[in-house]
Amino acid sequence: MKLFSALEISGSALGAERQRAEVVVANMANAENTRTASGAPYRRKQVVFASSANTPFPFVLAGFNRLAGGLPGVKLQRVVDDPTPPLMRYEPGHPDANAQGFVAYPAINPITEMVDLMGAVRAYQLNASAITASKQMIQQAIELLK
Repeated sequence: MKLFSALEISGSALGAERQRAEVVVANMANAENTRTASGAPYRRKQVVFASSANTPFPFVLAGFNRLAGGLPGVKLQRVVDDPTPPLMRYEPGHPDANAQGFVAYPAINPITEMVDLMGAVRAYQLNASAITASKQMIQQAIELLK
C-alpha cells in the first residue's frame, strides 16, 4: 500500500456517502409527491454501492498526480427504485384520486429516511476522521525524516 492509499480509499467513501445523503434527501423532499412526469407517484430511491478498483482522488493542492495502480474503494454503482407499492389513502377530493377516491402516495417512511441520513452522515464523519488521521501520520513520518 502506498503512502496516499488510505487517503484515496477514504476519499472515494466520502463521495459515495455524499451521494447516498443526496438520495435520502430527495426521498424526504418527495414524500408527499403523488404525481411525477410519468403520472405515477414518486418511487423511493435506494443506493447500491460497489467496490471500485480505480478510485480517483485529486491531489491538486498537493501537486501530485494520481498514483498508479488500482486501489480498493467504494463507488455508487446505481440508484434503484424501491419495489414497495404506493400507499393508498382515501381522499375523494384530491385531484389525483382514482375512481374509488383513493390517492397513491409514495411508500416513504420519514423515520427510515432519517435513520438512513444519520448513517450516511456518520459514515462521512468517520471517513473524514480517517483522512485527518492519515494526514497526521504522513506529517509525522516527514518530521522523522528531517
